[in-house]
Amino acid sequence: MKEIRIHGRGGMGSVKAAEALVYAAVMDGKYGNSIPFFGFERQGAPVTAFVRISSDPIRPKNRVYNPDIVIVLDPTIMNAVDVFEGIKENGTLVLNTTHKPEDLKMPENVKTVALVDATAIALQIIGKPITNTVMLGAFCKATGLVSIDEIAKKVEELWGHKNKEALYKGYDEVQVTEL
Repeated sequence: MKEIRIHGRGGMGSVKAAEALVYAAVMDGKYGNSIPFFGFERQGAPVTAFVRISSDPIRPKNRVYNPDIVIVLDPTIMNAVDVFEGIKENGTLVLNTTHKPEDLKMPENVKTVALVDATAIALQIIGKPITNTVMLGAFCKATGLVSIDEIAKKVEELWGHKNKEALYKGYDEVQVTEL
Protein backbone atom coordinates (compact mmCIF):
# COMPACT_ATOMS: atom_id res chain seq x y z
CA MET A 1 0.00 0.00 0.00
CA LYS A 2 1.20 3.50 -0.86
CA GLU A 3 0.16 6.36 1.37
CA ILE A 4 -0.01 9.88 -0.01
CA ARG A 5 -0.44 13.23 1.69
CA ILE A 6 -1.52 16.26 -0.33
CA HIS A 7 -0.82 19.75 1.04
CA GLY A 8 -2.59 22.76 -0.41
CA ARG A 9 -4.69 25.73 0.49
CA GLY A 10 -8.45 26.11 0.60
CA GLY A 11 -9.77 26.65 -2.91
CA MET A 12 -6.86 24.89 -4.66
CA GLY A 13 -8.70 21.59 -5.10
CA SER A 14 -6.63 19.40 -2.76
CA VAL A 15 -9.63 17.32 -1.71
CA LYS A 16 -10.92 16.88 -5.26
CA ALA A 17 -7.40 15.95 -6.42
CA ALA A 18 -7.41 13.17 -3.81
CA GLU A 19 -10.77 11.95 -5.12
CA ALA A 20 -9.46 11.95 -8.70
CA LEU A 21 -6.45 9.86 -7.62
CA VAL A 22 -8.70 7.29 -5.98
CA TYR A 23 -10.95 7.18 -9.04
CA ALA A 24 -7.96 6.51 -11.31
CA ALA A 25 -6.64 3.81 -8.96
CA VAL A 26 -10.00 2.03 -8.95
CA MET A 27 -10.30 2.29 -12.74
CA ASP A 28 -6.79 0.78 -12.94
CA GLY A 29 -8.06 -2.23 -10.96
CA LYS A 30 -6.61 -1.19 -7.60
CA TYR A 31 -8.14 -0.14 -4.31
CA GLY A 32 -8.08 3.38 -2.99
CA ASN A 33 -9.49 5.69 -0.37
CA SER A 34 -9.24 9.39 0.33
CA ILE A 35 -9.76 11.33 3.50
CA PRO A 36 -9.90 15.15 3.60
CA PHE A 37 -8.69 17.06 6.63
CA PHE A 38 -9.83 20.61 7.09
CA GLY A 39 -11.88 22.49 9.61
CA PHE A 40 -13.92 25.62 9.12
CA GLU A 41 -10.97 27.28 7.43
CA ARG A 42 -11.49 29.91 4.82
CA GLN A 43 -10.18 30.00 1.30
CA GLY A 44 -6.38 30.14 1.37
CA ALA A 45 -5.98 28.33 4.72
CA PRO A 46 -3.90 25.11 4.82
CA VAL A 47 -5.78 21.98 3.73
CA THR A 48 -4.52 18.41 3.78
CA ALA A 49 -5.95 15.40 1.97
CA PHE A 50 -4.87 11.80 2.42
CA VAL A 51 -4.90 8.99 -0.14
CA ARG A 52 -4.14 5.30 0.03
CA ILE A 53 -3.65 3.14 -3.06
CA SER A 54 -3.12 -0.60 -2.94
CA SER A 55 -3.56 -3.79 -4.92
CA ASP A 56 -5.29 -5.22 -1.81
CA PRO A 57 -8.36 -3.98 0.07
CA ILE A 58 -7.58 -1.02 2.32
CA ARG A 59 -8.72 -1.10 5.92
CA PRO A 60 -7.34 2.12 7.46
CA LYS A 61 -9.72 5.07 7.18
CA ASN A 62 -7.69 7.61 9.13
CA ARG A 63 -5.14 10.30 8.32
CA VAL A 64 -1.81 9.36 6.79
CA TYR A 65 0.90 9.95 9.36
CA ASN A 66 3.80 8.30 7.49
CA PRO A 67 3.38 9.01 3.79
CA ASP A 68 5.36 7.38 1.02
CA ILE A 69 4.60 10.38 -1.19
CA VAL A 70 3.97 14.04 -0.38
CA ILE A 71 2.38 16.37 -2.94
CA VAL A 72 2.67 20.12 -2.34
CA LEU A 73 0.27 22.20 -4.46
CA ASP A 74 1.47 25.56 -3.12
CA PRO A 75 5.13 25.95 -2.11
CA THR A 76 4.32 28.73 0.39
CA ILE A 77 2.57 26.14 2.54
CA MET A 78 6.03 24.88 3.47
CA ASN A 79 6.48 28.06 5.56
CA ALA A 80 3.45 27.14 7.69
CA VAL A 81 3.39 23.33 7.70
CA ASP A 82 6.07 20.65 8.03
CA VAL A 83 5.21 18.79 4.83
CA PHE A 84 7.98 16.26 5.52
CA GLU A 85 6.62 15.19 8.90
CA GLY A 86 6.66 11.39 9.11
CA ILE A 87 7.74 10.82 5.51
CA LYS A 88 8.93 7.25 5.04
CA GLU A 89 12.39 6.13 4.02
CA ASN A 90 12.79 6.42 0.22
CA GLY A 91 9.97 8.94 0.13
CA THR A 92 8.86 10.94 -2.88
CA LEU A 93 8.18 14.68 -2.99
CA VAL A 94 6.05 16.14 -5.80
CA LEU A 95 6.45 19.91 -5.49
CA ASN A 96 5.11 22.97 -7.29
CA THR A 97 8.20 25.16 -7.52
CA THR A 98 10.52 27.09 -9.79
CA HIS A 99 13.57 25.84 -7.85
CA LYS A 100 15.98 23.07 -8.77
CA PRO A 101 16.50 20.02 -6.49
CA GLU A 102 19.90 21.27 -5.30
CA ASP A 103 18.29 24.51 -4.10
CA LEU A 104 15.92 22.72 -1.72
CA LYS A 105 16.51 21.53 1.82
CA MET A 106 15.06 18.05 2.23
CA PRO A 107 15.31 15.33 4.83
CA GLU A 108 17.43 12.29 4.00
CA ASN A 109 14.26 10.17 3.78
CA VAL A 110 13.34 11.85 0.47
CA LYS A 111 14.90 9.92 -2.41
CA THR A 112 12.80 11.08 -5.36
CA VAL A 113 11.93 14.69 -6.13
CA ALA A 114 9.49 15.71 -8.86
CA LEU A 115 9.48 19.45 -9.55
CA VAL A 116 7.22 21.42 -11.85
CA ASP A 117 6.20 25.07 -12.10
CA ALA A 118 2.53 24.21 -11.76
CA THR A 119 1.49 27.78 -11.05
CA ALA A 120 2.85 29.01 -14.39
CA ILE A 121 1.21 26.12 -16.25
CA ALA A 122 -2.13 26.70 -14.50
CA LEU A 123 -2.04 30.42 -15.27
CA GLN A 124 -1.12 29.75 -18.89
CA ILE A 125 -3.79 27.12 -19.57
CA ILE A 126 -6.58 27.67 -17.03
CA GLY A 127 -6.05 31.36 -16.35
CA LYS A 128 -6.03 30.84 -12.55
CA PRO A 129 -3.29 29.72 -10.13
CA ILE A 130 -5.18 26.53 -9.24
CA THR A 131 -2.53 23.84 -9.52
CA ASN A 132 -4.23 20.58 -8.55
CA THR A 133 -4.58 19.14 -12.05
CA VAL A 134 -1.03 20.07 -13.07
CA MET A 135 0.27 18.40 -9.91
CA LEU A 136 -1.76 15.25 -10.60
CA GLY A 137 0.02 14.97 -13.93
CA ALA A 138 3.39 15.42 -12.20
CA PHE A 139 2.40 12.76 -9.64
CA CYS A 140 1.54 10.27 -12.39
CA LYS A 141 4.91 10.71 -14.08
CA ALA A 142 6.87 10.62 -10.81
CA THR A 143 5.23 7.52 -9.34
CA GLY A 144 3.50 5.48 -12.04
CA LEU A 145 0.90 4.52 -9.42
CA VAL A 146 -2.09 5.43 -11.55
CA SER A 147 -2.57 5.87 -15.26
CA ILE A 148 -2.56 9.40 -16.62
CA ASP A 149 -5.40 8.55 -19.00
CA GLU A 150 -7.71 7.39 -16.19
CA ILE A 151 -7.03 10.53 -14.18
CA ALA A 152 -7.61 12.58 -17.34
CA LYS A 153 -11.15 11.19 -17.61
CA LYS A 154 -12.00 12.28 -14.07
CA VAL A 155 -10.27 15.66 -14.45
CA GLU A 156 -12.26 16.45 -17.57
CA GLU A 157 -15.49 15.33 -15.87
CA LEU A 158 -14.83 17.48 -12.79
CA TRP A 159 -13.21 20.57 -14.28
CA GLY A 160 -13.37 20.47 -18.08
CA HIS A 161 -11.03 20.26 -21.05
CA LYS A 162 -8.57 23.01 -20.05
CA ASN A 163 -7.79 21.22 -16.79
CA LYS A 164 -7.25 17.99 -18.71
CA GLU A 165 -4.77 19.88 -20.89
CA ALA A 166 -3.06 21.20 -17.71
CA LEU A 167 -2.85 17.64 -16.37
CA TYR A 168 -0.97 16.41 -19.44
CA LYS A 169 1.29 19.47 -19.45
CA GLY A 170 2.23 18.78 -15.82
CA TYR A 171 3.03 15.20 -16.83
CA ASP A 172 5.18 16.35 -19.73
CA GLU A 173 7.05 19.13 -17.92
CA VAL A 174 7.79 17.63 -14.48
CA GLN A 175 11.48 16.99 -13.79
CA VAL A 176 11.97 13.82 -11.76
CA THR A 177 15.29 13.44 -9.93
CA GLU A 178 16.60 10.55 -7.85
CA LEU A 179 18.69 11.85 -4.95
